[in-house]
Amino acid sequence: MSELIEMRGLTKAYDANHIAVNNVTLSLPRGRIIGLLGPNGSGKTTLIKMLNGLLAPTQGSIRIGGCPVGVETKAHVAYLPDRTYLAGGEKISEILDFFCDFYADFSREKAVDMLLRLNIEPDTKLKALSKGTKEKVQLILVMSRNADLYILDEPIAGVDPAARDYILKTIINNYNPNATVLISTHLITDIEQVLDEVIFMRYGHLVLYTSVDNIRAQHGKSVDAYFREVFAC
Repeated sequence: MSELIEMRGLTKAYDANHIAVNNVTLSLPRGRIIGLLGPNGSGKTTLIKMLNGLLAPTQGSIRIGGCPVGVETKAHVAYLPDRTYLAGGEKISEILDFFCDFYADFSREKAVDMLLRLNIEPDTKLKALSKGTKEKVQLILVMSRNADLYILDEPIAGVDPAARDYILKTIINNYNPNATVLISTHLITDIEQVLDEVIFMRYGHLVLYTSVDNIRAQHGKSVDAYFREVFAC
């Protein structure tokens, strides 16, 4: 199956006046790095939560790898939220133990190798690390899984340019090539170099789904410049 994600009429309404995702129909293939882009309030976070099974659609459906979102798909989705979910008092090695127990596709060897390449000792407590280093540790944990879908919510927000470069290299070099990486970000200029395709959303609607090459060929602009044009007030 070439299509990894299939959304049909996907809608999430919190109430009659707040429809966060509105009738989105979209298929996403395997083996792509895809940017999920849109201004605040466009529905990106709600869409991500539905893909992870954290929210149930009001209408429509999502299938990942041919299966409805649920216990089975959660085992094949690696999710990096925009906020830390790790306890600061734990050692990194204890977090690795948890990931080994919880995820059958987690490679402790891969995680330790990436940590040591950054001179991060597994016996270090998370609370002793800087914000940028914590971001790297969380990304390492996610990218050490052999998942079908990696969902990264603002993976480079709030970190310095050097940390951003490391994060992007980690994404490119460590994901399963038959998998898809979905990246939600506001920092388009920093991340568009790694993107194959982009999704534009606004007010819960799908505005555009196309390849980065198509944007450059048809419009003669970078993704960031074209995004600014499409969403100009």
